Amino acid sequence: MFARLFPQLTLFFALVSVVAAQDGATVYKKYCAACHDSGAERAPNREALRQMPPERILLSLESGVMVIHGSFRTGGERRALAEFLSGKRFGEAVSTRLPGSARCSEAGGNSSGAGGSLPGAVGIFDVAPGEPGWNGWGVDLSNTRFQPAAMAELSAGQVPRLKLKWAFGFAGDVSAVAQPAVAGGRLFIGSASGRVYALNASSGCAYWTFDSEAPVRTAMSIGQTGPREVLYFGDLHANVYAVDAAKGELLWKRKLDEHPEARITGAPKLHAGRLYVPVSSMEELSGADPAYECCRFRGSVVALDATTGKSIWKTYTIPEKAHPAQKNKIGTQLWGPSGVGVWNSPTVDPQRNMLYVGTGDNYSQPPVSTSDAILALNLDSGKILWTRQITSGDVFNFGCRIPDQTNCPEGHGPDADFGSSPILVDLPNGRQALIAGQKSGVVHALDPDRQGRILWQTRVGKGGTLGGIQWGPAADRENVYAAVSDLVAHPSPMGLQADPASGGGLFALELATGNKVWSALPPGCRDRKPCSPAQSAAVTVIPGIVFSGSMDGHLRAYSTETGKVTWDFDTVREYDCANGVKAHGGSLDGPGPVVAGGMLYVGSGYASTGGMPGNVLLAFSVDGK
Repeated sequence: MFARLFPQLTLFFALVSVVAAQDGATVYKKYCAACHDSGAERAPNREALRQMPPERILLSLESGVMVIHGSFRTGGERRALAEFLSGKRFGEAVSTRLPGSARCSEAGGNSSGAGGSLPGAVGIFDVAPGEPGWNGWGVDLSNTRFQPAAMAELSAGQVPRLKLKWAFGFAGDVSAVAQPAVAGGRLFIGSASGRVYALNASSGCAYWTFDSEAPVRTAMSIGQTGPREVLYFGDLHANVYAVDAAKGELLWKRKLDEHPEARITGAPKLHAGRLYVPVSSMEELSGADPAYECCRFRGSVVALDATTGKSIWKTYTIPEKAHPAQKNKIGTQLWGPSGVGVWNSPTVDPQRNMLYVGTGDNYSQPPVSTSDAILALNLDSGKILWTRQITSGDVFNFGCRIPDQTNCPEGHGPDADFGSSPILVDLPNGRQALIAGQKSGVVHALDPDRQGRILWQTRVGKGGTLGGIQWGPAADRENVYAAVSDLVAHPSPMGLQADPASGGGLFALELATGNKVWSALPPGCRDRKPCSPAQSAAVTVIPGIVFSGSMDGHLRAYSTETGKVTWDFDTVREYDCANGVKAHGGSLDGPGPVVAGGMLYVGSGYASTGGMPGNVLLAFSVDGK
């Protein structure tokens, strides 16, 4: 009977698939294309979405970063949309399980918790003082992103000899935008799937995995709590985790903000038994929908007890809650003030007992005095001690970037966030300065002893929503090194496409004066399509060398003396990975390279802002394989 019905059933399921695809196309065109096919820079384009399994897209719509938008659609619409966008049926997704060959043969973890750790004896994970490593976002409390020679164990003369040693693929992902941490011979990194990995830093084999609730974009911070080494990180549901670094066991988890679009993108900063965590959101993107009541989120910094996760203080960047304001032209109630998220990892100043963060723009009227600013907070209480606002009146959401600008605030601003961490540096005169790169294209030096008084300002880029300085500069004892994005992207039938002739450049500025020491123009994209020469990713510096990744997929090493390129690696290729995943590289955006113990690590792949998708972590050394 079944055999006789099989042709009819095959035809039936084929027709169902066609109808679903058609329904998915209708849903996409009506509700999604305004952002994904036009000017919403943080929305992955169609090409990137097609590389994702439908399960991953559905998860994003039902419990992930797109949950607000997905909640307006029926379950059938969400499934149809996921299959339409991925071009695949449910059940065809690639496996994310680690094969036995990817597991470390030496001591690994055996957690029975939420993390799916790898079997094996529990090893002793000992981080010896002075052992080469990279902890957190900026490698030190000052967020300099400068790795000293003793920790780098990689000299300027050795850099041209760097070769690929191993690669690790993130199955089903289209971006690799979490910065790793290195300690005790292990590497720790999160992923867009929400899976966190503990890898052998030399070989890429895996000790354990841990599954968080949502994607993990933050860098990892590592600290000692009693006999344990603990890994701290945040996810895109605004959760903070403390995980045993040796075993992958969950120690505690705390949700820091109940707004459905709140997220943690800046790495938690660990200091003196406290964890300082920044909170941002994606409500700026939701504000593009004319039917959305924009906006109610307000950014914050939260101090937690590192041992227990207990909240010590929470400071909002906007003191007052949002209240009803005017209605838009279709009658949707609008709210304000809102926004002023903190996207960056805090900078700690033990000498002054202060913590510094950069803030973003307002999402709705009215503007506040803490947006697009550097804030100084008391470490003990969280009280805001001073505010230095650089760009006032910056009220912006993504309704200003699409054809239907119903929800775009009247007289909207330039979207000139401080997305990168302030850097605390020593000046030749014995004083200190805070160096801050802004999306306006300007690098600022502020005096921490005089309420953030401006010492100097130097323009290095044109600036804009995708312009200026995005993820952050680095500084050694003489200069600050700022990479410029100035990415230009245009709408296309498959989503935002980057302009190959616009963007990029690296500048060295004198710490004391802001004078330009040298500048290096972008090499250009040549024949690669799609491509952008924009240098949006964070910069990393070691003695004699500054590393800068580009949206064109290249990681380049520049001489700190002249700006000359001494090494260039094109990451856009296919890789056979240590964990058996067939992975490929793409644009370099977001985090910068990590250098420790003679190794260099970088993630390749960025599916937003017109970038090239990719899903690989690359490890380089002088001896290569």
